[in-house]
Amino acid sequence: QVQLVESGGGLVQAGGSLTLSCVASGSVFSINVMGWYRQAPGKQREWVASITSRGIKIYADSVKGRFTVSGDNAKNTMFLQMNSLNSEDTAVYYCAADTNAKLRPADYWGQGTQVTVSS
Repeated sequence: QVQLVESGGGLVQAGGSLTLSCVASGSVFSINVMGWYRQAPGKQREWVASITSRGIKIYADSVKGRFTVSGDNAKNTMFLQMNSLNSEDTAVYYCAADTNAKLRPADYWGQGTQVTVSS
């Protein structure tokens, strides 16, 4: 089992930046890929970005060039640096992990952290 805990959400003005963190615990050695999803009010959950155990990073088109996913293996932590935020980025952001080599992880989920962008 893997436990994931997100942090770093909050209120930010449009054009601003925010960094989210996701700390993994438990059977972290089994993780093959980690990623971020988000869910805005009234919308379906949307995949945002992923990073594999080999350091391969992929992004949704909606965040490419503005968001950066990274990891600190020593601290079992994944980050999402978000720049040039706009109101469409307002959502609950979820961390996810997978033991399989999938580009969109889905085995384990965090509880989510709220990001609100004010215009």
